[in-house]
Amino acid sequence: MEKLHYLLLLTLLALTSSLVASAYDPSPLQDFCVAINNPVDGVFVNGKFCKDPKQVKADDFFFPGLNKPGNTAATPQGSAVTPVFVDQLAGLNTLGISFARLDFAPYGLNPPHIHPRGTEILVVVEGSLFVGFVASNQNNNTLFTKVLYPGDVFVFPIGQIHFQLNVGEGNAFAFAGLSSQSPGVITIANAVFGSKPPISADILAKAFQVDKNVISYLQKQFS
Repeated sequence: MEKLHYLLLLTLLALTSSLVASAYDPSPLQDFCVAINNPVDGVFVNGKFCKDPKQVKADDFFFPGLNKPGNTAATPQGSAVTPVFVDQLAGLNTLGISFARLDFAPYGLNPPHIHPRGTEILVVVEGSLFVGFVASNQNNNTLFTKVLYPGDVFVFPIGQIHFQLNVGEGNAFAFAGLSSQSPGVITIANAVFGSKPPISADILAKAFQVDKNVISYLQKQFS
């Protein structure tokens, strides 16, 4: 099993490395730009200040712990995402790539969401996942779905609503690579029903063609 996990991880790394060539983020103009929060003697590049290259260390490109499962009990959906974006790994700044581990309790769901700045490529390591994405209005909001098993890979195009559901009786986990150092996450239900300040219930009731009381209930759930 350890060998299988290792081979799957190598496969995903190879796939995600190919995303760099066509990454959504701007191409870097230097070898690296390790992000810092202190602007003193820094240069602002692509959303972050760069550390002085003479002060950069190997740890700036290192992130430990993806061998440990996330806490799926902490969310009502029974899923957990461990991101390795530029905020967690400063060395990713300007490199146009990031990574994540996704864990699922039995029948756990990573609810419909989008990454506004990155394409996602996912490989299942353990368990079975029902995954899918919805195309834009231009393509008639077509739903594309697939059941994935260990070793299977699926890609979610940038900006498309997508989800992953554990359809097995045991735990599941997967790794994902994304074509941005900071792909962003917009969870659809949270954004629509839990915005601050809230979107008018009249607007949402008309948009979803439901009674206003239904909208008010959902806004309370997500507030």
